[in-house]
Amino acid sequence: MHARPSLLSQYRRSAGRLLAAWVVLMLGACSDQPWNSPYPPDQAGQNILYSSFEERPNHLDPAQSYSANEIVFTGQIYEPPLQYHFLRRPYALEPLVATGMPEPWYLDAGGRRLPDTAPEEGIAFSIYDIEIEPGIMYQPHPAFARNTDGELIYHSLQETDLADISALGDFAATGSRELVAEDFVYQIKRLAHPRLHSPIFGLMSEYIVGLADYADTLKQALQDELPRQGEPVYLNLHDYPMSGVEVVDRYHYRIRIRGKYMQFRYWLAMPFFAPVPWEADRFYTQPGMKERNITLDWYPVGTGPYMLTVNNPNRQMVLERNPNFHGERYPAGDDAADREAGYLEDSGKPLPMIDKVIYSLEKEAIPYWNKFLQGYYDTSGVSSDSFDQAIQIGSGGDISLTQELIDKGIKLNTAVATSIFYLGFNMLDPVIGGDSERARLLRQAISIAMDYDEFIAIFANGRGITAQGPLPPGIFGYQEGEAGINPYVYDWTPRGAERKSIEQARELLVQAGYPNGRDVQTGKPLVLYFDTTASGPDDSARLNWMRKQLQKLDIQLQIRATDYNRFQDKMRKGTAQLFQWGWNADYPDPENFLFLLYGRNGKVEHNGENAANYSNAEYDALFERMKNMPDGPARQEVIDRMVEILRFDAPWVFGFHPKQFVLYHDWYKNAKPNLMANNTLKYRRIDPQLRETKRHAWNQPVVWPLGLIAALLVLAVIPAVVGYRRHENRRVRTVEG
Repeated sequence: MHARPSLLSQYRRSAGRLLAAWVVLMLGACSDQPWNSPYPPDQAGQNILYSSFEERPNHLDPAQSYSANEIVFTGQIYEPPLQYHFLRRPYALEPLVATGMPEPWYLDAGGRRLPDTAPEEGIAFSIYDIEIEPGIMYQPHPAFARNTDGELIYHSLQETDLADISALGDFAATGSRELVAEDFVYQIKRLAHPRLHSPIFGLMSEYIVGLADYADTLKQALQDELPRQGEPVYLNLHDYPMSGVEVVDRYHYRIRIRGKYMQFRYWLAMPFFAPVPWEADRFYTQPGMKERNITLDWYPVGTGPYMLTVNNPNRQMVLERNPNFHGERYPAGDDAADREAGYLEDSGKPLPMIDKVIYSLEKEAIPYWNKFLQGYYDTSGVSSDSFDQAIQIGSGGDISLTQELIDKGIKLNTAVATSIFYLGFNMLDPVIGGDSERARLLRQAISIAMDYDEFIAIFANGRGITAQGPLPPGIFGYQEGEAGINPYVYDWTPRGAERKSIEQARELLVQAGYPNGRDVQTGKPLVLYFDTTASGPDDSARLNWMRKQLQKLDIQLQIRATDYNRFQDKMRKGTAQLFQWGWNADYPDPENFLFLLYGRNGKVEHNGENAANYSNAEYDALFERMKNMPDGPARQEVIDRMVEILRFDAPWVFGFHPKQFVLYHDWYKNAKPNLMANNTLKYRRIDPQLRETKRHAWNQPVVWPLGLIAALLVLAVIPAVVGYRRHENRRVRTVEG
């Protein structure tokens, strides 16, 4: 039988383990890296940016990708013809790979060229000629790899060839080639591919000539190919011409648009219109690739400053410099505020400035926040959990960082988003809607009572500004100061805009025929209905707040909570009364907000985005005039009149524009927010040595508790040793006796 270990043996083993741990820790203390560093030692001091992601992007194919967590990657990899100027405000487009800004020219229905000043109603087609810079090369990729005879070596793969392939990096050879106009045409055709389900296909079919018909052509081609080849089917889109897009020459292509659509230029700054080479399409469509997640959705192919080298959605995604990048320079500027903030220090320097970006999976906000404070992430948002630790709000509403963050050299950037959240009135409703004076005065009274200044303070931690109209800051047409206030809701004072009193709102209610919240015609209390999908415990406080706002006018608010599908059905049928909605800009043009109240976009009649079903003949006429005007005083004058009409009619309670808070360490440079551009990574710069110094200072190990534990263990062992020796001495004496 086995002997039971003695108590002394157990103590000895415990002491040995502690000693071994102590030695390991002491060796760690001799290392150059903090003990708690989550990164390998060989990354110390390198030009690497550290960030995170919460969930893997579903689509990295530019024909399909349309989500914010996807464009973080696609924006750095793909290069459409245009981009947003990094520094300029209001947001402005500039060429990226195009040689200049494309200016449309016009044709009538008979194909005759029209002067640039032709009236819009006579324009049948707008023609965009786009020339690209020569000499731009794609990133290294197996799709371009060729043998000594010039043949593509990975375009006829069999299942046996893929036996040892599990990721793109397992292909031994890579290649590249020059970007040509044909690649842009190929991608536009891909928007119509039946198997890709591009989210902008429907919209673009209304404008790009032949796109809808092209989808039918490809559907038929797939049906014809399927019996012969099985799955998957590769369609060489070169074999299928499309009427609305053509290659003019190697560096020049042409897009034909129906009518006049000046906002099309903004789409030319999105990855949807970035080039895709046919070689990549062919490479990824081969049998066996999709099963290995070797697809364009997983491994993009671009000409941008970065390329995706690691896509491990359970751990890490990595962008690295594209060695074939054609080069770009940090922009110059003359804005005094930019100069003071240090945003002009790198003017003229080559881009990109960071070698690698490592995105680590972080599903919870608290671990990310703690690592940011330790210096292991370079930037951070401000979640509700960390708000009080990061932000302090003064008595006057001014926002600053807490002393803890100031002492660490952390800085705060704020930027008002090109978004709006609003309370909408269904203008088809017999009580709250319509163009009668009674309904209008009621809407104006509610607009005053709904105190969104208070809402921002309570529910958004002060992160927002009240909306004075539909246009957010940064969009052409937005007015600052006294010229920009809503005079039906606010008064201008020496202290700025101040909300009108509730007494003034009550007076409007009297004029509307609802004194003390009762209908003078029936004597009944005024009851309004708010339709919403909000029903969880976190929503109850907001709903109670809304009730209290209307209680100030003695109006009763009934909440009608329902599921999303039922809510959508109510909105389509026009049976909702009050509702809450929001809008994020697709592009920085006033048309993208003002169209939300254009009569022909009414949700009930036209299934459009005008959820309030608002219609005003003067507003609609001005909208049609404004939408294709160039920015300038004339357009501003039209916009001012349109906004005045909306403020007077009050189809919305103009709620608030959210404000983005971003924290960053002082080693992170060129941090100017740009909420429209999606390719700003190339402008960022870090100081790795400063980061390394601060990481060491902030992460010094506290070792004295280990020493104390070791000492206590030694003290605990001593009595056992003494007792053991006494026992042995007694045993020896007994034996000898």
